[in-house]
Amino acid sequence: MAYAKLHVLSRITESGLVAIVRTDNSDQASRIVEACVDGGAAAIEITFTVPRATAIIEELAKRFSTRELALGAGTVLDPETARIAVLAGAQFVVSPSLNTATARLCNRYQIPYLPGAGTIREIVEAMEAGADIIKVFPGDTLGRAFVKAAKAPLPQASLMPTGGVSIDNAAEWIAAGSVALGVGGNLTAGAKTGDFKSITDLTRRFISAIKEARQR
Repeated sequence: MAYAKLHVLSRITESGLVAIVRTDNSDQASRIVEACVDGGAAAIEITFTVPRATAIIEELAKRFSTRELALGAGTVLDPETARIAVLAGAQFVVSPSLNTATARLCNRYQIPYLPGAGTIREIVEAMEAGADIIKVFPGDTLGRAFVKAAKAPLPQASLMPTGGVSIDNAAEWIAAGSVALGVGGNLTAGAKTGDFKSITDLTRRFISAIKEARQR
């Protein structure tokens, strides 16, 4: 189990991209996932705001092997939902804020936990609770300067901004010290018009931008 946890974290950090699927249509959610995978996405988060999220996670867990995709559950507010997600096949759990009971459950089953944080104190509390990566949220409000500032006293913190990350500023988020980027609407907007090819193309561009930024 410990190896599986390290494998998932490696998939997230090596790729540097977590594609976030948040839609009000379960069929559309599946098509978004397919488009992201076609573009090379290594990690995808299905939020629990998506109708039938548990069923979608179960379906995707059967369709894609752990070598093909690190499958996560997002907007997980409590340990009960986290356990449901893990039993359905989720390999990592994401929350908008730290919930210590959820952190304990994820640690118990060796599932990576990525809680949201918006202050230095919240980042430290998340790390002390055993969080593997801390989601800087909301990223569009906090900004890239927050990540850079937080890394000064906390160089050991693994930070992943979510919200406000676009193809135009992806490199800047990486340069600020982010280990990965959580991208939702700015990646998946094409689904609203049925343009899933744009999602595939944009996924490739994000992965390429992250790789190039790391090499600078």
